[in-house]
Amino acid sequence: MNNWSELARRLSGSLNLANAPLAITFHDAPPDGVKPCGLPIPSPLADGRTGRAAAGCVFWIHGETNTFSTVEQDHGNCSVGSMTHGFKTLDEVAGNDDVAALVGSGWVTMELVPHIPVITKKPGSVTYGPLADTSFDPDVVFIRVNGKQLMVLSDAIPGLRIEGKPQCHIVAIAKEQREIAASVGCALSRVRTGMPATEMTCAIPAEKLGAAIEAIEKNAIADAAVSRYASEDATRFA
Repeated sequence: MNNWSELARRLSGSLNLANAPLAITFHDAPPDGVKPCGLPIPSPLADGRTGRAAAGCVFWIHGETNTFSTVEQDHGNCSVGSMTHGFKTLDEVAGNDDVAALVGSGWVTMELVPHIPVITKKPGSVTYGPLADTSFDPDVVFIRVNGKQLMVLSDAIPGLRIEGKPQCHIVAIAKEQREIAASVGCALSRVRTGMPATEMTCAIPAEKLGAAIEAIEKNAIADAAVSRYASEDATRFA
């Protein structure tokens, strides 16, 4: 197993992250030794939807400080997230009220939905927790970034994918397509997670994390040199 604690330290340090890197891992069944998510489940809506959070993206926030496992029911309130995480198919969620609201508002079209990346194998469990504390190799390392940090990532990782809505599909891109993908976020997720308007997200296939950190650290040397030059040059205009 990789030294995920050390990689988490280097990733946080190289990007100056405000929030801890998150480990996301897909399992065939809830893993031994990991407590299940303990958030309460509210009464179901008319279409039967409920879960332990308004959407799976909310688990990103809780997972930055607490390791826990989730199952299909925990994700059930958000049809889009249930689909991107492989718990439900499009046919299974197409009739849900939240899908109707999203389509009816024009936020998404049913023609676009089949092209959203998804986890192809239905998981028995998904665990979330600080990367520094993980006891098994994760599938995806997930971070929250600001504009400057995304600039650094874009410079260090040529061809970095920048995605939009729904925000959660970058997890599927990282796991299924083995690509590093960032997201500008989506209105749905921002409300549910409470993420600041200044934040975006990035999902990194875990096996590519070491190489990504090396590229970021190397790029930081050039950034520092350019920043010093710009700072010194700016004094002429003070």
